[in-house]
Parts: sequence; structure tokens; C-alpha cells
Amino acid sequence: MSALAWYFLKLLILLPMVGGMAYGALWLWRKYQPGMLGAGQRDRAIKLVDVMPMGTIGKLAVVEFDGKKLLLSISRGKVEKLAESDPRNG
Repeated sequence: MSALAWYFLKLLILLPMVGGMAYGALWLWRKYQPGMLGAGQRDRAIKLVDVMPMGTIGKLAVVEFDGKKLLLSISRGKVEKLAESDPRNG
């Protein structure tokens, strides 16, 4: 078998394998990263509305649950509720 024929045979075998692995990796990434690029969007009981970093290890997060919005302080090993909105007052 000539070198050119061997090259095309390897190309015909390996190109679909690489494409399949890329497709599988993207499928797994979308499946296990809900909320990214519209993947995994479904009605959930809890919705993350906004997150703001506060320093190097802290964050403020607004989470919507049961029609209420909660302001949470998130730091290393600790989550604390700071405020809660009343859905009747907007």
C-alpha cells in the first residue's frame, strides 16, 4: 500500500473519531453545565438572579425562591441571608 493511500485510510478512520469525541465532549459539557448557553434551561424552584463579587472570597447573591427574592452573603464555608423582599410590595 502506498504512503498516500495509507494517509487517506488513516484520515478516513481518525477524522470521524475526533469529530465524535468533540461532539461527545460538547454534549457532556452542556449536560453538566446547566444555565450555560441555554443548555438545561427548565423551570426550577430556585433561580439565581444576580451575583456580585465582594473581595477575594465573598459574594453577594440574589436568589429567587417561592416568589420571594433573597439577598445572600456567601463566603468561604458560610451562607447567610441578609434580606428578603416581599413579593406583595414589588
